[in-house]
Amino acid sequence: MGSARILAVDDERATCEALAEMLSSWGHKVEVAFDGHDALRRAGEFRPDVVLSDLAMPETDGLWLLRQLREELPDCPVVFLTGRGTIDAAVAAIKEGAYDFIEKPLNIARLKVCIERALEKKETLREVQTLRRRLKQLGQSDLIAQSGAMRKVGELIEKVAPSKASVAISGESGTGKEVVARAIHNLSLRREKPFIAINCASIPATLIESEFFGHERGAFTGADQRRPGVFELAHGGTLFLDELGEIPIELQAKLLRVLEEGRLRRLGGKVEIEVDVRVLCATNRDLKQEIKNQRFREDLYFRLNVFQIHLPPLRERREDIPILVQHFVEKFRGDSAKRVTGVHPEAMEVLKGHEWPGNIRELRNAVERAVILCDGELITREHLPPDMAGKSPERHTFRLPYGLSLDAVEREYILGSLQRNGNNKARTAEILGVSEKTLYNKLNRYAAEARQQGGQNPAGNLIKAAGDGSVGATEVDLGSGPFR
Repeated sequence: MGSARILAVDDERATCEALAEMLSSWGHKVEVAFDGHDALRRAGEFRPDVVLSDLAMPETDGLWLLRQLREELPDCPVVFLTGRGTIDAAVAAIKEGAYDFIEKPLNIARLKVCIERALEKKETLREVQTLRRRLKQLGQSDLIAQSGAMRKVGELIEKVAPSKASVAISGESGTGKEVVARAIHNLSLRREKPFIAINCASIPATLIESEFFGHERGAFTGADQRRPGVFELAHGGTLFLDELGEIPIELQAKLLRVLEEGRLRRLGGKVEIEVDVRVLCATNRDLKQEIKNQRFREDLYFRLNVFQIHLPPLRERREDIPILVQHFVEKFRGDSAKRVTGVHPEAMEVLKGHEWPGNIRELRNAVERAVILCDGELITREHLPPDMAGKSPERHTFRLPYGLSLDAVEREYILGSLQRNGNNKARTAEILGVSEKTLYNKLNRYAAEARQQGGQNPAGNLIKAAGDGSVGATEVDLGSGPFR
């Protein structure tokens, strides 16, 4: 746990000073206050990272302080210390925005992990604010990205957008080819005219010619009225043809003629219609190979492939993941009236470590699912898709200070493993390669040792060591481990 600024608040001076002494011994910079008004004044000067306050105080209680701090320091987590008789008030404080509460007499391990997690939350909120500022800078930009690779894509878009050239956009499925096409249209002189996108793979072969060029009434069975095609609908604007390689070879010659002459004839029509359309296209197929296999016309290929833009897959631009995630969180939070503000660092590591075979489309779906499941402010790994949440990110490490005995190392490793497995003892025993009975015996021993050390704590009766009677053998607090 790194150094932080902590404001300790309690109307009992001895209690407050003992708490400050312990927090200082952990390496934190501590200020103390003995009532709500004093705490609010010191908070404005000290700018704490965390406020640790008694809940029941005369005149101005902890709830009053929480409400004031929410106005002055909205991103500062507040942790309350409560007695047995103030649990209901503590729960009410949580509903009003307190980070957590801890019952007295305090459990050292729980206090440590609570402060550590409160600091993590504060850091996460800072990152969220940074991402929000970045999103605001991007404004109405179609491209939500900050990686070097995507900056180059953005430069290409800016250069080609004002021209009339056809653009071929390549990239894996889900990389955002239609988003790039819209960006080109929005930066072009045609931006006030229609943008029409059509997926050629989704149209039955028998209907694709009618979809492209339209038809007159009676042109074929079922044609009970005149219908314009996408070229007419996009007149003056931009037409985006996705999955271009799916266009039947027999239709490609007609498409080439429309592109070169700017004229078309509806199915069943007798007159030609002039159309002014800029065509952008995308495909997952290797069109050069399709040409060799005589499934795609070479002249059409060169007509459409005037300018090329390639979109790298998401796994090759992982630095874009945080800002994309925040963008989707903001979008789906508004759609679902949730109070989600961001993603927990551990969950973000999982997201950044995933291979994303479905690219941005898959990421979008994962975030939408997480927002639906999340009832708090931060998305955690439990809210991610099961195949993703079960994988530990490679960056996680097991860290211990020098000088620990082998028994102490084993203890930290066991408790950390139990924490990582959500307190599932059967799963933890399986991973550790021991029986559940062996694991329970060790947890019982750790709890007993912690209880024996309780009287040696320098803070006296105020603080009780981890393993207090309130923590049984099956509920050992796991937060004191070195896992992050």
